[in-house]
Amino acid sequence: MIVAEPKPIKELLEMVKDFNRILVVGCKGCVTVCNVGGAKEVAILASSIRISRKKMGRKIEVEEHTLERQCDPEYVDELKDMIGDYEAVISVACGVGPQFLSERYPSSRIFPGVNTQFMGGAEEHGIWSERCAGCGTCLVHHFGGLCPIARCSKSLLNGPCGGSSNGKCEISKDVECIWDIIVRKMMEQDRLNELIEFKPPKSWITARDGGPRRMIREELVK
Repeated sequence: MIVAEPKPIKELLEMVKDFNRILVVGCKGCVTVCNVGGAKEVAILASSIRISRKKMGRKIEVEEHTLERQCDPEYVDELKDMIGDYEAVISVACGVGPQFLSERYPSSRIFPGVNTQFMGGAEEHGIWSERCAGCGTCLVHHFGGLCPIARCSKSLLNGPCGGSSNGKCEISKDVECIWDIIVRKMMEQDRLNELIEFKPPKSWITARDGGPRRMIREELVK
């Protein structure tokens, strides 16, 4: 899932300081799973804005609405009859959300309510870690099902480097060397020889380096 964290309330208040009618829009997708953008978080943010303005002695109207997803046109269209009533919209979704809202409603002022961090998963409740860099051509089967591109600090496909020590990355003693984990796993599976077999260089054409990406599934396109 896409992992995000809330923007500081001080930053959000500064963004919308000139507006008196605000719509806070949540998303039931990834940001709800990581407790950032669901209906509960939208209500808390809206309440925080109201309280701040009340302390300032300024009137404000803040409404709340949570979409199923902000990355699908059919759900974004739910706002068409209400969004024009507001001077500003805070999108509490990953970075895709405010962009989809801005494209669908070009005359509206859209502000991001969260900082998008990475694609990852939950290690335990309240702790998430990065697992995927979205490079477009997955090669984890070569590395014991683990991704050195996302999880190695240098994204090495032929590690470990000389900086790792005692299973830790040179950037921090708190960061595990994924290549140490890969090698140990391959040894346990008696597959260490696969790591030294020649493999063609990875194609980075599908990665972000080639510019904004787009995927088309012909069987799904009307």
